[in-house]
Amino acid sequence: MKHIDILQAIKQRRSIHNFKQEEVKEVILKEIFTYGSYAPTHYMKEPWNIKLFQKEGKQAFVDAIIASYQRIGMLKEDDDPKTQKMIASMRDFLLAVPQHALIYFEKEEDPVRYEEEYAAVCAFIQNTQLAAWEYGVGMLWTVTPYMHDEGFVEDIGLDSKRMKVAAVMQIGYPERVPRDRGRNRIEDKLEIISE
Repeated sequence: MKHIDILQAIKQRRSIHNFKQEEVKEVILKEIFTYGSYAPTHYMKEPWNIKLFQKEGKQAFVDAIIASYQRIGMLKEDDDPKTQKMIASMRDFLLAVPQHALIYFEKEEDPVRYEEEYAAVCAFIQNTQLAAWEYGVGMLWTVTPYMHDEGFVEDIGLDSKRMKVAAVMQIGYPERVPRDRGRNRIEDKLEIISE
């Protein structure tokens, strides 16, 4: 594993959309997620949980996604060749991603606590992406409509009343790394109040 400065890692990390057909070894993913777990967390609750879908386990996950898209009206439920071609294309695309990590947490009734937990999970996700970059592993942090479908949450084995899906991370070794598009000047976003 190469070691780069944390500031470089923050600037160099990219969201990866194209992956090599090679799974990341579980031992490496465990190390990456362990680094992720050093995210700030209120009351040391470490609210994040991970379901990792790989190998044959991806099939049921992809089936649940397609069923969700049909249920919420993003995909038609008919035998029209165009519909079937679209479904086949989506299935092939999702199955080609080496690994999918679904990140979820237990819902809090109190809105402030809920936001604290969600913020901690987001910090865990970003730490995980930065750690992955150190290992040469790419990730794509996705927030998609099916995550908000209770039927999908139930189909993947979670209690939709108790659990909230925060993200799905697509994981693998980058086929190519997107170029640096830069960022806006922070001065355009920063308001300093001194009095």
